[in-house]
Amino acid sequence: MSQEKRTILVTSALPYANGPIHIGHLVEYIQTDIWVRFQRLRGHDCRYVCADDAHGTPIMLRARQQGITPEALIAASAIEHQADFAGFRVGFDNYHSTHSNENRLFSEQIFERNQAAGHITSRTITQAYDAQENMFLPDRFIKGECPKCGAADQYGDNCEVCGSTYSPTELKNAVSAISGTTPVEKETEHLFFKLTDFEDMLKEWTRAGHLQPEVAHKVQEWFADGLQEWGISRDAPYFGFEIPGHPDKYFYVWMDAPIGYMASFQNLCERSDDLNFDDYWNRDSSAELYHFIGKDIINFHALFWPAMLSGAGYRTPSAIYAHGFLTVDGQKMSKSRGTFIKARTYLDHLNPEYLRYYFAAKLGSGVDDIDLNLDDFVARVNSDLVGKVVNIASRCAGFINKRFEGRLDDSCSEPGLYRSFVDEGDAIAADYENRDFGHAIRKIMTLADRANQYIDANKPWVLAKQEGEEQTVQAVCSTGLNLFRVLVTYLQPVLPAMASDVEAFLNLPAMTWDAIDTPLTGHTINKFKPLMTRVEQEKIDAMLEDSKDSLAGQATPAEPASGPLGKDPIAETINFDDFAKLDLRIARITRAAHVEGADKLLQLTLDIGGESRNVFAGIKSAYAPEALEGKLTVMVANLAPRKMRFGISEGMVLAAGPGGKDLFVLHPDEGAEPGMRVK
Repeated sequence: MSQEKRTILVTSALPYANGPIHIGHLVEYIQTDIWVRFQRLRGHDCRYVCADDAHGTPIMLRARQQGITPEALIAASAIEHQADFAGFRVGFDNYHSTHSNENRLFSEQIFERNQAAGHITSRTITQAYDAQENMFLPDRFIKGECPKCGAADQYGDNCEVCGSTYSPTELKNAVSAISGTTPVEKETEHLFFKLTDFEDMLKEWTRAGHLQPEVAHKVQEWFADGLQEWGISRDAPYFGFEIPGHPDKYFYVWMDAPIGYMASFQNLCERSDDLNFDDYWNRDSSAELYHFIGKDIINFHALFWPAMLSGAGYRTPSAIYAHGFLTVDGQKMSKSRGTFIKARTYLDHLNPEYLRYYFAAKLGSGVDDIDLNLDDFVARVNSDLVGKVVNIASRCAGFINKRFEGRLDDSCSEPGLYRSFVDEGDAIAADYENRDFGHAIRKIMTLADRANQYIDANKPWVLAKQEGEEQTVQAVCSTGLNLFRVLVTYLQPVLPAMASDVEAFLNLPAMTWDAIDTPLTGHTINKFKPLMTRVEQEKIDAMLEDSKDSLAGQATPAEPASGPLGKDPIAETINFDDFAKLDLRIARITRAAHVEGADKLLQLTLDIGGESRNVFAGIKSAYAPEALEGKLTVMVANLAPRKMRFGISEGMVLAAGPGGKDLFVLHPDEGAEPGMRVK
């Protein structure tokens, strides 16, 4: 089963540093981590690096809203992100930041090498400008209709519906995502990467097996449309690296973000005696390099990134693996339904290995979306992990511990059965290698069924009551535990924490794929302890409720989604009939008070025309309670009451503005009366 040792470097797309990790993000990091752990289990030298994507206008604006520096914002985000990843057992060798010395040096080097080779040009362009905010608008701060397919609410750089890329000035009915005003056009000089210089190279590279078939096909459509020069600079104000020789011009976030892969690895090399950066990134490197990404950022990774690397004299990736998006119960993640679940909210309620297993059971090698069906989630985890796999150990361990002082039989009584389990290893390994995790899980669960059938057929609990069957009981239970060991070895990339507990239980060093070639005989195990408990529906319900509560009554700053390397999904659209159901009423704030233990909330007592409502509103940053009493506001009067940890909120106050102190809830017409409908 052994094979030649490989040298592998793996990355995941960099999460953006202006928001928390949620379960949609986790699809990618869990997928990557499983693949990396599999490679290590097979004995390969596999390193896994990542970093926070820490530059760009969203970071700058979010920090401004919070009254802190961008550096403070990204430092806090780094702590939160790494804690969440550790909670889900995502085992990076290094986690760094694009706001680092290593990233600055590589960004400048790659830019200067491409510039010296003639791949960088500059020209004056007309760009969208927000006259109210006195700033040029980055692509993702302009929204409008796609010029190719007409899809509404698209960003200024690419369409998430048809995948087209374009200039922000091509958007139809564009508005500024910062102020909501219509942008004006203003001239500015910018730098461009001449992607067309690499058209032949890219055509060859994208057709050479480095991309999944469906991704390669999509890329060919972009060639057919014609490659465009790629803007790599942004105007001040901007949080990022200033471009050498170009004052007040900064590297566009998509210029320095992928370079973060190199920077994070260089940072690891500086702290490791056995790693050399050039061995992995030189043009003639024999190491393997893989990027795991979401399907929404294929164009940056499959076109711009290999071209930029090639122009700077570096190697290109061995392969880029894209995955689809996550839906929950068949729909986009929803804040109103509580299915927009943060990583930390999940960890507060459920074992992270439940989700690792469920994602693995759903993931294939393609870019199809996967669905987290919560009913199926409960049933599958309880049936497969608890009812099948762990059940094998719990049925056999008690007999071995109590009757044989923890000692397994001196020989394997079922060598044929054991060998059939080991022989499945090659097919399961091929599935893992190809990222067909769902196929691997199905094969493993089929083996688990066979192991349970073997125990059922031999009934050690019956044999234990019969005189003279002691040795048979030991043999049957020893075989059962050996089969269990094989299964957990196959599942180790998916369930690393449980695998570690099994190593302690079976009294083993770290399990390896090759070690299962020989069964455990004459070996002493430790006392069995429960390895995994059942998923309780009550915990699912509590998690969903907490996901709602964390967002209830809180204003959402008007800004784009969380960023280029890990966007939050846009909430599902509604039609006019849905909107017409809203009952908006004028309300007078008769009382306002601080909420003990809440940083953002005020408790409001609202009069809506003879009826009093209690509402918790996330407006503390903008208003002192005494400034609100007696004033008018607008509320959603027919919103279902929502239980929060501070009490029941009986509606929602409407708010507008970018957030922080600039948040407006007061109705300007003092002649209005409480209870009047707003139309």
